[in-house]
Amino acid sequence: MALWTVHGNGRHLEDNAVVSSRERANWPLTVGFGVQHLLAMFGTTTLVPLLTGFPVSTTLLLSGAGTLLFLVLTRNRIPAYLGASVAFVVPLNTAVDQVGAKPGALLGGIMVVGLVVVAVGVAVKALGVRLLESALPPVVTGAIVLMVGLTLAPQSVSSFDQQPVPAGLTLLTVLLLIVFSRGLARRLSVLIAVLVGWAAAVVSDDINPQRIEELRAAPWFAAPQLMSPHIHLSVMPFVLPLVIVLVAEHLAYLKAVAEMSGRNLDPHAGDALISGGLAAALSGGVGGSALSSYPANIGVMAATRVYSTAACLVAALASIVLSFCPKFCALLNTIPLGVLGGATLVLFGLLAMVGVRIWMNAGVDFHDPVNLAVLGTAVIAGVGDLTLSVGELRITGLVWGSVGIVLVYPLLRSLADLRDSR
Repeated sequence: MALWTVHGNGRHLEDNAVVSSRERANWPLTVGFGVQHLLAMFGTTTLVPLLTGFPVSTTLLLSGAGTLLFLVLTRNRIPAYLGASVAFVVPLNTAVDQVGAKPGALLGGIMVVGLVVVAVGVAVKALGVRLLESALPPVVTGAIVLMVGLTLAPQSVSSFDQQPVPAGLTLLTVLLLIVFSRGLARRLSVLIAVLVGWAAAVVSDDINPQRIEELRAAPWFAAPQLMSPHIHLSVMPFVLPLVIVLVAEHLAYLKAVAEMSGRNLDPHAGDALISGGLAAALSGGVGGSALSSYPANIGVMAATRVYSTAACLVAALASIVLSFCPKFCALLNTIPLGVLGGATLVLFGLLAMVGVRIWMNAGVDFHDPVNLAVLGTAVIAGVGDLTLSVGELRITGLVWGSVGIVLVYPLLRSLADLRDSR
């Protein structure tokens, strides 16, 4: 039995047609959709290892391998790309500063977090969807999706500000193609916009000269560097809170894809957590950054209405190839940050609006003071990156905002319902 059925004739996709996870266009178009996913994840997935001291090529290798593992273990039902998680940057660097953690100890922490996420996935799978619905109702998942989208906004704006001309051209191209174009141009809007912005930067000599030199010096082939993890208890307080973040990100991703594609993916929540946790543990086990469902790729699917896992497969294989080809990786690295900022500004905005859409479809009552107080506070904390220090532990806004939504909201909801029942 074929893994994917061809949508229509595979060459011409109707404007409002949705390409489901087990469908695909013809392979040339599917490759184009996969390249969009690759471009959406590339900037952050190469930046995170640089910020945490891990080899970029290893993270690219494990990002692709982790995505393949995810697609296999979820039995081709959930379109996803697993990129490097930004949430780990501050906790890992804090562990280095406070307890002198070495790279091996940091990798051990990533591996442990991934394994705990696997355990949570096993519990969800064993206890059923009811556990998921009680712990993460639409009001919570919508808030997490919104918070993740808005939390990433400063990253896009910062990149945009560095090179406003190519960034503005990229942004304008994406918006015009999404709003006014039809057919293939709309579905490949991200790829076309990045190419337009990149070409404009080349013509205006707005490419970073250092990256040009890195392109010239890069070899065509080099094997990624692998590293061994070490379990150190001193690192665990810094990374274990990230279990909740990864669980929340994976489940919010699942809800977002379900909302956009019109499918009920709740029965596969356990598989998604197990797969995502194993991918993160695998990455930490051999020298890569922590992996999570990547928000920008939700934006790509929202813009293109293509949810084919075949496109995710293409992006994963391309990432693996890039990890062995420093020359091509360096070529992609010449794409100006402003161009990526212009594209992700739209993608992260689309992701944030998916969170609002989840609220609207669930009929969330915003006259309810619990909804207003808890969700509003958590979202602002995440967006503002309010970092709290507890002893030697620094907790970023994304981390404690997610913890607050997942843990505090159900508690206050129960207390408010108990009060109203008296």
